[in-house]
Amino acid sequence: MGVRRLAVVSAGVTAVLAGAATAAVMSAGTGTAEAPPKAAPSRTAEVTRGDLVDTTTVDGELTYTGERRVYAGAAGTVTAVAEDGATITRGRALLKVDRRPLVLMYGALPLYRPLSIGVSDGPDVRQLERNLKALGYGDDMTVDDEFTYATRRAVLEWQEDRGLVETGQVDAGQVVFLPGPVRVSGAEVAVGDPVNPGRRVLSVTSTRRTVHVDLDTDDQSMARKGAPVTIELPGGARVKGTISEVGTVARASGGDAGQGGGDATIDVEITLRSAAKVGRLDQAPVSVGMESERVKDVLSVPVEALLALSEGGFGVEVVEGSGTRIIAVETGAYGGGRVEVSGDGLAAGMKVGVPDR
Repeated sequence: MGVRRLAVVSAGVTAVLAGAATAAVMSAGTGTAEAPPKAAPSRTAEVTRGDLVDTTTVDGELTYTGERRVYAGAAGTVTAVAEDGATITRGRALLKVDRRPLVLMYGALPLYRPLSIGVSDGPDVRQLERNLKALGYGDDMTVDDEFTYATRRAVLEWQEDRGLVETGQVDAGQVVFLPGPVRVSGAEVAVGDPVNPGRRVLSVTSTRRTVHVDLDTDDQSMARKGAPVTIELPGGARVKGTISEVGTVARASGGDAGQGGGDATIDVEITLRSAAKVGRLDQAPVSVGMESERVKDVLSVPVEALLALSEGGFGVEVVEGSGTRIIAVETGAYGGGRVEVSGDGLAAGMKVGVPDR
């Protein structure tokens, strides 16, 4: 049950109370029933002090972060291509053209120029040398911004091992720099297809799981970076997550904003606290419970602990020793099956009666 600000408890809650409550006659102004003492109930709950949280459930999609496109850097015929869902790590081939691999190396800067002896003053050289070291080449090579003879020797060794033409030069037909390991989300070519430099050949993502939500702009106040959420997976399992990114540009669902494509939404990304629990699901629909309101530092009891009083309003049955007494209460917000209450003599730690299940 979500949290709502109430002047009185809502009709839905009242229906619950009507079935579970026992009427008590209250003396005017005292807040205490004049009924004879009764035995303590067999089931009780504690009056607690804390926050009540309103949660709203929205639709999301379980996927992977950081989609990118990979383009061919050489002309020829595709002779091998990574399968959808495959994970490719440093030094491995994304595809082969004329049986020569296009190899993944790690780095933020794309390979925008051929790298060969004499090229200097470039972070792309440093990226290449760092990868060659990580792959076990260039024992005598210094990782810096200069492509030296030591770099060339390392490149030649690497090219020989990978079945590339041994030129000592590295270009976009041999290497793609991406930030880290990738997962192939879609192949744009098949074995036998002709390709030319610049043709899109693969779509890839990072290997980090995420939940994406297209959140209605009317609900954007719920999307606070760092806020906790609960994700319900297909099959009913629940995992915790944290809002990691909140978009600032509204888009029309089903089209660009301003083109009448539907209600406006913003992008919300959620990081899973335990990605291992979701397995290999991709593009799976999920439900996301997001906090929409929080009422801080209030007394609360389970909703079923409320009693409908004959003269109107509500009370709770407080357990004292072997007996009980009724305290009239004012209700406020409710959420998570609990309701905010206040009343004379009511305090955290008290036990109140609740109906047997």
